[in-house]
Amino acid sequence: MRARSAALVALLLATAPAAADPIADFYRGRTVRIIVGYGEGGGYDLYTRLASLHIGRSIPGNPTVVVQNMPGAGAKVASRYIVNAAPKDGTVIGMVAQAVAQDAVLENTKDFDVSKFVWIGRLTPNIDMGVTLAASPVKTLDDARKREVVLGSLAAGTTSVMAPTLLNAMAGTKFKMILGYKGSADVTLAMERGEVDGVAAIGWAGIKSSRPDWVAEKKINILYQVMLARSAELKDVPAFGELGDTNEDRAVLRFFAGSADMGRSLFVAPGVPADRVAALRKAFHDMLADPEFIADTRKRNIDIEPATGDQLAKLVADTLATPPAVAERMKTALGMK
Repeated sequence: MRARSAALVALLLATAPAAADPIADFYRGRTVRIIVGYGEGGGYDLYTRLASLHIGRSIPGNPTVVVQNMPGAGAKVASRYIVNAAPKDGTVIGMVAQAVAQDAVLENTKDFDVSKFVWIGRLTPNIDMGVTLAASPVKTLDDARKREVVLGSLAAGTTSVMAPTLLNAMAGTKFKMILGYKGSADVTLAMERGEVDGVAAIGWAGIKSSRPDWVAEKKINILYQVMLARSAELKDVPAFGELGDTNEDRAVLRFFAGSADMGRSLFVAPGVPADRVAALRKAFHDMLADPEFIADTRKRNIDIEPATGDQLAKLVADTLATPPAVAERMKTALGMK
């Protein structure tokens, strides 16, 4: 009897269905969209597409992952859509402006609450830079203090507008911005065609990956870097954190430069179920260790310096706690008052 009972138990175990996995069951056969708030070809697009190629293997159920470019208003169009209109089920992930928390401090994001963004992880911090072509007479920041420099920019409220505007107000430069470009790739083409003298904000990581000849053959002049301190790779380029004529101005420039730490980061809207958030965070972590992902980054010469969702949430919280006096001085410099 005991032998027959043991055999029956073994048979039942062998034929029993596998334990259900609600996360895998949900994602299986679905499409996950990663929405990037900028046009094709720039640094944000580069990192979004990198993630889209690999993260699906790490999400339970292995959904299809696609990229949707949604440029406009310095990525605010994408932010509004993700937070206010997109499904809150874990099938929509966003990559928007790294200065999203700074924008909130300046009250540029009244139609969504940045403090409630649910961060998945960061692929890399980002150094935005102002550049001109090597043949330009404006080769340094000091040159930009002596003559007008026309820079291609995106929309008001973006780094490409705020960075040169703040330098004009606090570091004595003479930048003139031409607004309306959809992304850094479009501004780069405009610079190469001679429509503008330079690009107001382009990512260092994106340049090294998509334009390595610019670095190797010294085809560009780098005028400034939006960083608290000079990067080890850009030791001769002034950083925002060291500029400013007064203590108040230096505080503003340091506040603005803090956006570099957010870099190329992924988030989902508030309201996504906690178990799916946890699954996406784990999938992001697992992707970083995936040999195929690592090989791809090396092949493309793409920098990866990750941070967790919790670390990003703290960065945002710290930025949102900026003293009001700093925000008011920055608003004045940007002509917002």
